[in-house]
Amino acid sequence: MKVVLQNLTKKFPARGKKNHGDVIAVNNFTFEIPDGKLVGLLGPSGCGKSTMLNLISGLLKPTSGKILFGDDDVTELPAEHRGIGLVFQNYALYPHLTVRQNILFPLQNLKGKDKLSKEAMEKKVVDAAKLVQIEELMDRKPGELSGGQQQRVAIARALVKMPKVLLLDEPLSNLDARLRLQTREEIRRIQKETGITTVFVTHDQEEAMSISDQIVLMKDGVLQQLGRSQEVYDNPANLFVAKFLGTPPINIFSGNVSDGKLYIGKDAVLNTSGVPNMEVYVGIRPEGFLLSENGSLCCAMGGVEVMGRDISIVSMNEASLNFSIRSIISSDSKVDENAAFVHFDLKPNKVLLFDKKTEKRITF
Repeated sequence: MKVVLQNLTKKFPARGKKNHGDVIAVNNFTFEIPDGKLVGLLGPSGCGKSTMLNLISGLLKPTSGKILFGDDDVTELPAEHRGIGLVFQNYALYPHLTVRQNILFPLQNLKGKDKLSKEAMEKKVVDAAKLVQIEELMDRKPGELSGGQQQRVAIARALVKMPKVLLLDEPLSNLDARLRLQTREEIRRIQKETGITTVFVTHDQEEAMSISDQIVLMKDGVLQQLGRSQEVYDNPANLFVAKFLGTPPINIFSGNVSDGKLYIGKDAVLNTSGVPNMEVYVGIRPEGFLLSENGSLCCAMGGVEVMGRDISIVSMNEASLNFSIRSIISSDSKVDENAAFVHFDLKPNKVLLFDKKTEKRITF
């Protein structure tokens, strides 16, 4: 089931004497979620992503715009009639019910032609439990389960009706790092097995990039960019997108283009033929540095962090807008930690230029 959002806007009335005018949480948002795909809705806290999820689910009504499931306009349709499965950040399990009863609950509320026999309901519950691999936990209550197990129960409950659209609102936020990794792999497996169109809301860019077919990046309720994870990472539309994606984050410098050359401070670091003379922001991904004794970019040595397969060189430069510069190089490289300075050449495909006034990407 594809989901189409057309010029979707959601405004909330201002509260308090000092605030005048409406708060626009989602601003003229248009995009299509392809049938059977997992889309990561990504952005910083307060960007409007959870509001967007609540609009798709029917828990909120838009101020303007349309929501279509397939060819059906569901903008005014109540949440219970949209055929959605919703998994919340806090799982929202019934503590007095067993795992079996929690998963069964949505089926017991079906009415009319959708009502199922006890045998059919039991089969669906068992199938959902098998899908998330919790068959042996059916007689336990939520308080007897780990966080990861509770998350699986919540997903099974959302899937038991085989919804048209599955909506996940920051479902991994309450898990520790190792369990987050395991559970996000499980979510991807389950989504591929069921083929259900899924929207995964998170502020964690690594989470979204690792399992999504597409990512949708938001800021202040406005669509910034959408596309495949690697495409958006390699070709960000603006400075915000470049800074938001990537771990460690992109290194940002104040620079300028003069006579076909890019300068960071006094160092001419790259040829930029075709770019007019102008002030720019220079973004260099951590993996875009090449350690070189006679490299064009000179930085003050700060230290070396060994990360196993890689080495992270921490350095400083007066033109850097980051507190420090992080350069990731191979662990086979020989680095003199006691040197006053370190020199780098740059990989052109890992260097991004942005207009200082508009912060939009400049291609070269």
